[in-house]
Amino acid sequence: MPNPLPAGLDPAGGPTARKAPQSMMEALALLRLYADWGADTALDDSPTDWLARPAAPPPAMPAPAGPADAARPPPPRPQQGAPMPEPRRTPPARPAAGAEDGMPLLDRAVQQATEAAAAATTLAELHAAMAGFGACGLRDTATHTVAAAGTAPGRLLLIGEPPDAAEDRGGTPFAGPMGELLDRMLASIGLARADMLLAPVIPWRPPGERPPSAAELRICAPFLHRLIVLAAPARVIAMGNTPARLLTGESTGIARLRGRWREVPIPGRAAPIALLPMRHPSQLGASPTARRDAWKDLLLLRTTLDHDKDTD
Repeated sequence: MPNPLPAGLDPAGGPTARKAPQSMMEALALLRLYADWGADTALDDSPTDWLARPAAPPPAMPAPAGPADAARPPPPRPQQGAPMPEPRRTPPARPAAGAEDGMPLLDRAVQQATEAAAAATTLAELHAAMAGFGACGLRDTATHTVAAAGTAPGRLLLIGEPPDAAEDRGGTPFAGPMGELLDRMLASIGLARADMLLAPVIPWRPPGERPPSAAELRICAPFLHRLIVLAAPARVIAMGNTPARLLTGESTGIARLRGRWREVPIPGRAAPIALLPMRHPSQLGASPTARRDAWKDLLLLRTTLDHDKDTD
């Protein structure tokens, strides 16, 4: 069978030791074949006959050991039963800690908040303690420390969500449009701001009105607990997810928490306090269900207050 490859190539695909093609047609056919194989780039200025080059010399073998090497003693071997050196031990990573006592930074901030809150004996002192508290970054980004406002001591303490932009600008809780809506809600059952004390769940507005982090809530919780102890209300209203979850210790939403009174323990207070979770005024525009829930809770509040008045 005739060889289909151009002259100068063997059937295995490589050049043979025969002379280079003599005709132009053979040279073109060979170049076309190289291109089909992918050999389309010249690596040298001139062709190289790699088969004609002498073979590389074999690697040098190590010289046999001479008399001097034979007389050299072998390296000492460890004695049997000799103790092995102990591996180096990496010291365990230490948690982020305060400079003084090695306490983790978050725990130290919570302890500082607890001590600052416990030292306050009046609401004015508590406000001053919060305004001077530097272990929570929210204080540095907020415009004002929003303090409790209203009648204290009183029958009711109403705790709302973290301060919004209007509350942060004015330094008072339930300011702006949400405050106006709250006034209408209270008026529908014959109540007013003068009948209660109002406060936010934390005293500072988070940047961009984002939800406060779990760490920020832990740091601010002692101030809220101390507020409840100093104000000594008969009942507490928790308006919104954040105060309801923080005070009840539950993670579910306000839609499931609302609708009934709960007995909630408060650190620093001898007996639990009656707490009613309710929807925040900012939630009323979400759906008719939210407005219906708010109205039911307002009626429950009015009924409870009337019952308390009759039993006094």
